Amino acid sequence: MSENGTPQRPKTTIHKLVDYFGAITVPGCYDALSVKILQQSGHQAALVSGAAVSATQLGEPDLGLLTPPEMVRRTSQICNSVPTFPVIADIESGGGGVLNVQRTIKSLMAAGASGCILEDQAWPKRMGTIRSVVPKEEFLSKIAAARQVIGDADFFLVARTDARNTSAKRGLEEAMIRANLFTDAGADAHLVGGLRSIDELRMVGEHTGGLRVANMVEGGVTPICSTAQLQDMGFHLVCYPLSSLYAATRTLVDVYGGLAATGTSQDSWENMVSWRAFQDILGLEDKYATEEHFNSVQGPASNIEHKLRKVKGLVKPHTRSDN
Repeated sequence: MSENGTPQRPKTTIHKLVDYFGAITVPGCYDALSVKILQQSGHQAALVSGAAVSATQLGEPDLGLLTPPEMVRRTSQICNSVPTFPVIADIESGGGGVLNVQRTIKSLMAAGASGCILEDQAWPKRMGTIRSVVPKEEFLSKIAAARQVIGDADFFLVARTDARNTSAKRGLEEAMIRANLFTDAGADAHLVGGLRSIDELRMVGEHTGGLRVANMVEGGVTPICSTAQLQDMGFHLVCYPLSSLYAATRTLVDVYGGLAATGTSQDSWENMVSWRAFQDILGLEDKYATEEHFNSVQGPASNIEHKLRKVKGLVKPHTRSDN
């Protein structure tokens, strides 16, 4: 039983990773290739960033244009690329009301995701430091609906609040109140977005309960800190949702620009992986080995033929009688 007398839920994979490591770095990914590289780099979990998928799948900014079915579809492709690897998906508002939240989470669980981030930002979504949030009661209903669908499944629910961005004077206090309410309502962890300073990060670590998620966006308002620094402040998951996409975009700008200017890729070779290294990431040799193994094994058809040959030696041929 928990401290408030409710039944203790089984620990999810993400809980177990936090128990073992203390705090984990969770980089963002946006497709099957990026998550393969992420996994092979030695990380323990991945975040499918809504902003990153909106940019790479739609070519659009993070304004809520990406629909939940599109996000689920991309998450499914990512999970299939790295079976058994923990993947958390950003589902923003969940697609609408409580029924939309339930349907979205059911779909994510079926897709193989290990968790999601659900946020309290009001619709239509806005970027930047000025945002509005839905009433606390409305979001608490979403958490309850999500919790009902999740039950005892291995699925980690993060509740995000953007209340810090609603007021320069009272936003932080409201955000911490919400974070505690959301955790008490059944979220496995909370994320307070838009923190402005190291002091604000420390305050969240000191004045909120449960597991805490930090969001590190290069160029954003929150100071970039290491996972070790944030662990000392009381955080347990440290997300870098856009680092890989920003890096990939920089490389694409340079390579495409070089091709346009010179008509050759030679000046960009040092910033590229080799053909062999690229195939190693994709697991080409493993595919060849699997193909060779099964091609060398007699299939069901040859087994049937073998059995028929044995039967033919035992059964006498039927002869027609004239009587």
